[in-house]
Amino acid sequence: MSHVRSKDGTIIAYERSGNGPALILVDGALCSRAFGPSPKLAPLLARHFSVYAYDRRGRGQSGDTQPYSPAREVEDIAALVEAARGSAFLLGLSSGGALALEAAASGLPVTRLVAYEPPYVDDSGQRGGAAHKGQLERLLAEGNRGGAVKYFMKDMVGAPGLMVVMMRLMPWIWRKLEAVAHTLPYDAAVMTAFRIPRARFASIGVPALVMNGGKTDHRLREAAQTIVNAIPAARYRELPGQTHNVKPDVLTPAVVEFFTAPTATAFTGS
Repeated sequence: MSHVRSKDGTIIAYERSGNGPALILVDGALCSRAFGPSPKLAPLLARHFSVYAYDRRGRGQSGDTQPYSPAREVEDIAALVEAARGSAFLLGLSSGGALALEAAASGLPVTRLVAYEPPYVDDSGQRGGAAHKGQLERLLAEGNRGGAVKYFMKDMVGAPGLMVVMMRLMPWIWRKLEAVAHTLPYDAAVMTAFRIPRARFASIGVPALVMNGGKTDHRLREAAQTIVNAIPAARYRELPGQTHNVKPDVLTPAVVEFFTAPTATAFTGS
């Protein structure tokens, strides 16, 4: 395990594996380099890249300096890019995809980026997305970490109630989710009330690939297509048979193809 110091002094823990161009993995809500997609995804990508899997602030072995701001998370990525000798690819999953897009819009030396299903599920403004952050903060202020996780899964993600019950019956997993429940408002803040910041994304000047699964929620598909329309040098791709929990061995070839294509226009996305 290695670490970098972010601009505000926060220690960010990471692991580097593989060789080749630098690729930084940006996890979604509740996930870390030890829990979620990264443990399976990083070894596959390390066959082609120098992969930097890190703990987002407040998770795993990274620090959590207050007050929180999405801008601080962009600074965390900037510190990792610096450790990667000044430039990197970004691969963001779910809300990590939104964070990767924001990092590129902030002008970090990112050469290309991939975002898989950034969950902008309230882009129509009809589902009260702005209220999610407040509700999460209220539950956490009451010390109800389990309630915050349940609210995130059931009311925000839309997971069936039975699935939430089954997760709670697996205490070895539920404990890990509760341990990082305090970071759920961070992801809600990154998601800008779950509405796509079109003007912000229009400033992204590097090639981007935005993807969704063929079996995913239609709102995530529509969000991916809207993001692509906002970014000047963006491409869209759908992965047949995949859901929000994309399989690493399906995601990896698409990521490798995009990052290794000679030019953005050479990538067909087929």
